[in-house]
Amino acid sequence: MKYTQHTLDKIEKIIAESGYVIRYERGNFQSGYCILQAKKVVVLNKFFQTEGKINTLVDLLPQLEINFDALTHESQKLYDEIMSVANVK
Repeated sequence: MKYTQHTLDKIEKIIAESGYVIRYERGNFQSGYCILQAKKVVVLNKFFQTEGKINTLVDLLPQLEINFDALTHESQKLYDEIMSVANVK
């Protein structure tokens, strides 16, 4: 997976299509993110570089309630790819 803004946008799209809102905020995040499950909000450290944002979102995907059927075909393919890599670890 390439660490580009385009890749970050595609991962953000998967999360958004499942009803989550991604916010980039500054703060003292221990792990770089915070999940507010009740409101479906993911808060990421805005000072992360693109690679850090991508890695954080990839780590978060298995923890989120992703509605696979609501994703576009392109998003489904990327989600499957990310999940297969996540399950290998």
